[in-house]
Amino acid sequence: MIGEVGGRVTEPYQENMITGNLMRDEARFRTLFDRCDDIVFRSFRLGGKRGALLIFMDGMVEELRVETDILKPLLSCGRSEEDSENDKWAWLVYDVLPAEKIAKKMREDQAAQAVLSGDVLLLVDGVPGSLLIGMYSIITRSIEEPESEPVIRGPRDGFTECLQINITMIRRRLKTSKLKSESFHVGTLSQTKLSVMYVEGIAKQNLVDEVKARIQNIQIDVVLESGYIEELMMDNRYSIFPQLMSTERPDRATAMLAEGRVVILVDNTPFILIAPATSHEMLQAAEDYSQNFIVVTATRWLRLSLSLIALIFPSMYIAITTMHQEMLPTDLLLSIASSREAVPFPAIVEAIMIETAFEGLREAGIRLPRQVGQAVSIVGALVIGQAAVQAGLVTSSLVIVVSATGIASFIFPTYNLGLSIRFLRFPLMIIAGVLGLYGIFIFLLALLIHLTKLKSFGVPYLSSVASMNSIGLKDALLRLPWWYRAKGN
Repeated sequence: MIGEVGGRVTEPYQENMITGNLMRDEARFRTLFDRCDDIVFRSFRLGGKRGALLIFMDGMVEELRVETDILKPLLSCGRSEEDSENDKWAWLVYDVLPAEKIAKKMREDQAAQAVLSGDVLLLVDGVPGSLLIGMYSIITRSIEEPESEPVIRGPRDGFTECLQINITMIRRRLKTSKLKSESFHVGTLSQTKLSVMYVEGIAKQNLVDEVKARIQNIQIDVVLESGYIEELMMDNRYSIFPQLMSTERPDRATAMLAEGRVVILVDNTPFILIAPATSHEMLQAAEDYSQNFIVVTATRWLRLSLSLIALIFPSMYIAITTMHQEMLPTDLLLSIASSREAVPFPAIVEAIMIETAFEGLREAGIRLPRQVGQAVSIVGALVIGQAAVQAGLVTSSLVIVVSATGIASFIFPTYNLGLSIRFLRFPLMIIAGVLGLYGIFIFLLALLIHLTKLKSFGVPYLSSVASMNSIGLKDALLRLPWWYRAKGN
């Protein structure tokens, strides 16, 4: 096969092949790993006769296992020199090495990448190519309860930063050969491994193909977290709303797989992605299907109400107190007017000030150490709010409105959706201060149009609510009991 490079015809990969000349191959790999002190080169003689070399990364491979499972069998093997060189690798794989994961590679770049991923590279003098022996071993944190999605009733295990452990946690829940897992590498420098999981026969094939195609089209140097993948795979990259679900709960990921979704697991992060995402699922908690269906249905309606309050409550206060005072009862209007006599700012400036302070305290509570973060956010809000009222900078009624809005913004089971609502609150307050209730309704109408047009991997964002699918609509607004689902309704 001939390829054209730089205007001249060359044999592709000719200079990149592992030739079997041990001195030449070792020199090439030492040049490639120059100034990489964590790369170990261990020379020895295969069966005490033929020169050989092991290359592996210190810290990603246990040296004791290398000594006992690889080096010791290779040193003590007794193969005659008269054997054919063509079956040298086959003899080592089947008769000498006890490792389960062994692959043969002929190219230097592929072998070097495998060493950086935790494999042990074996070179033998006079034998072209190399063997990659799976000895990957790295210290990772133990399985713990997810901090971003706590539940009262449900499994307590959460994903970790190890991709293989995360895959195993899903397979432990779905014991079927129809659960497929396909691996990819993303990132020119990081070569981050990710896995696409789906249930064959339940997930639509066009959805699976679309997910894999978008992953293969990603062009980026480094991928450190699943958020990189999420941003690069969105349908509408300028939308503030999350178009893929993220979770660190294996039970939730398993439930989505059983519904025909595709799960994307990324190495080095406990947050996995689920495609496609729809709006109603963002307001569903992981434990909704573990509790009584009547109570959960009421809780879902409460979440819907509080999500609306989290978005428009401060804007409604600004619009009514600034332009539509006739909508308030006389006693309430007089009370608000008397409290505003000493305040030098208009309602919109007052609201933006206190909302900014509240959001700043919330961010400070997140970034500070856990032992002091919660205390600082709570005490800071109380102290600043009380001091601002006493100083005449804000009214006590606005502090109540902002506090109620803050409480409502904590009800979102999906953190990314909560961030979107918190951001939208500020432009909505500005519009309410300029146009009043008319501006609020125009903003909400534009927001509804945007959500109607928004899609996640071709699936409308409001598909369960806006479609005529009765099952999807019921599950969005209600929590259907399991005995109802078992009848196929």
